[in-house]
Amino acid sequence: MGTSGAGTTAGARLLARLALVCALAAVALLLAFTGAGGLLVLVIGLAGLVVAAVGAWWVLAHRGVLRAAGVLLAVGGPGAVLVFYARTGLWVVALGSLLLGGAAVACARSALRRARPQRGMAAIACPPPVRPVMIMNPQSGGGKVGRFGLVQGAQRLGARVLLLDPSVHTDVAALARQAVADGADLLGVAGGDGTQALVAAVAAEHDLPFMVISAGTRNHFAMDLGLDRADPTRCLDALTDGEEVTVDLGFVADHPFVNTASFGAYAQVIQSPEYRAAKAGTALNALPDLLLGDRGERLDVQVGGTRLTSQQALLVSNNPYAAADPLTAGRRPRLDRGTLGVLSIRVDGSAQAAELALRGGQATGLHVLTAPEVTIHAAAQTVPIAVDGEALVLSTPITCRILPGALRVRVPRNRPGGPVAAPPLDWRHIIALAAGRARSNSDRGKRTSTSGGAPAQGQG
Repeated sequence: MGTSGAGTTAGARLLARLALVCALAAVALLLAFTGAGGLLVLVIGLAGLVVAAVGAWWVLAHRGVLRAAGVLLAVGGPGAVLVFYARTGLWVVALGSLLLGGAAVACARSALRRARPQRGMAAIACPPPVRPVMIMNPQSGGGKVGRFGLVQGAQRLGARVLLLDPSVHTDVAALARQAVADGADLLGVAGGDGTQALVAAVAAEHDLPFMVISAGTRNHFAMDLGLDRADPTRCLDALTDGEEVTVDLGFVADHPFVNTASFGAYAQVIQSPEYRAAKAGTALNALPDLLLGDRGERLDVQVGGTRLTSQQALLVSNNPYAAADPLTAGRRPRLDRGTLGVLSIRVDGSAQAAELALRGGQATGLHVLTAPEVTIHAAAQTVPIAVDGEALVLSTPITCRILPGALRVRVPRNRPGGPVAAPPLDWRHIIALAAGRARSNSDRGKRTSTSGGAPAQGQG
């Protein structure tokens, strides 16, 4: 253990030093080959990014001539930068500096990963179920249930399969409760995240293991559990060679969610009947009224001791996402932290849109928080929300909460593993690591280790 910890610390220190060398080399390249023009390369590049961000905002928030102008800015801004670099002969310098900067960021993130290694969610061995029941949606994921032969595969392994009829509305939660009443000792779902949430709540209510088959479209919950999203048949291995992880379950009012509850612009867009058939067109048609018109319901949000006012979009997640950035936040490294993730956005014009593009998670219009409970207020008596992608309308105020450790999830013992999240880029920590002043998590563990019990193990 001591040798491993020393190796981790030395590796993190070396990568941190390489990151600083690459960053300094990027700056030196600009100055050495262009002198004062090096600053011009940087300024022109940032200007192109700002113009593109303003153009993107015009595309989203306006129609007609301004939207067309926004398209020109979004495409023409970066294009003009490339033409300028080519005509002035600065493209080689700009490309070299960009590559060195990219290498600096890659080395810095690798250094932080080594200094702060993530532990996977604890998994425990458990006997196979005797009377498992699988609820399957044949339309989910474009017909993955039939395409991968999931019904036959589950039945061969001893599961009873309840196949939903897409032509009629089915109360999935009631179906799951009846399966429990009939003696099921495991509930599983091959379907979308919304269906999974409903059945997961029933499993948690009866303290039964829950099983996910990645037969949906995006399979976000399956991804964060470390399941195989490309081949859902591998999820069936959990029936005979599985283990359990204990995860949290989110609720918005009385509605369960395994991934997210969304409020504001996105939630209002998906209320449209046309959204499923033409998502991009429906969103572009509705967003101007939602962002700048009178259709967009502004939200006041209480997150612990922090109050956010007049927010346009709010995402509440079952555990926090890895990146504090609405464009890259797509994975949760853990589902057992006992807290909600909160990402809230307010963009009132082109200037704030440009700031969001330049500063990302540090922009003033973006708030990234965590709390065990979140309360949403609005002037309207009801607001639309999207719960794991399903459209609902609820009365205000609305409370989101999390139930820590509520759900036992049975997963295959051999699975791809959970996502490795990119840590937040902290250059002050990189400098401290390079100088040998920062301790890695393994170093801290030597000083703060507790007696009793083996370390948690899991696939991560």
